[in-house]
Amino acid sequence: MSQPNLFPSSPSDAKQIEGKIALLFLIDKMDLPMTNAQISEFVQAENLMNYYMIQKYLSELVETGYLEKTSDGTKSRYTVTDDGLVAMDIFIKYVPIETRNTIIKYVSENRKTLKQDFEIVANLFFNHDTHEYIVKCGAYEDENLMMEINVSIPAKEQAVAVCNNWNQNVTKLYKTIIDLLVNQD
Repeated sequence: MSQPNLFPSSPSDAKQIEGKIALLFLIDKMDLPMTNAQISEFVQAENLMNYYMIQKYLSELVETGYLEKTSDGTKSRYTVTDDGLVAMDIFIKYVPIETRNTIIKYVSENRKTLKQDFEIVANLFFNHDTHEYIVKCGAYEDENLMMEINVSIPAKEQAVAVCNNWNQNVTKLYKTIIDLLVNQD
């Protein structure tokens, strides 16, 4: 694990750390991948920082490996990495308790709404009868089922790969499967 490179050397560095850690804290507490728009909407509404600082900090957090940015073809979403969690734990003291409480309140009031907008599920289960793994993949929008697939996989490594590929490529997979089912060639 890499050492966090956020140590402040000046008051302006401390302010940058506060902003970056606040973003990590928000995304971590939401416990869902968040879009740039979702992050920006909250942060600007609470006057935590301006739009340009949000973009700068998100970019730097991705660059340093504290955030992971994934794209489903239409939107990019951010999740906190293990290194980001370590950095957040070390530097959370730079984020005022009032800011943390504001983030926690926002998460409790808005998590369900954000979750309804985007939910991708990929779970694996071991079937003791067949000695294979069952991978259940689903895509939901606004709590409505868009697609659900159950696949039997012989090896755990392959089952994990299926879960990861579903999570990272669900939009492309959904489109491809629908195209194959609908088109008559």
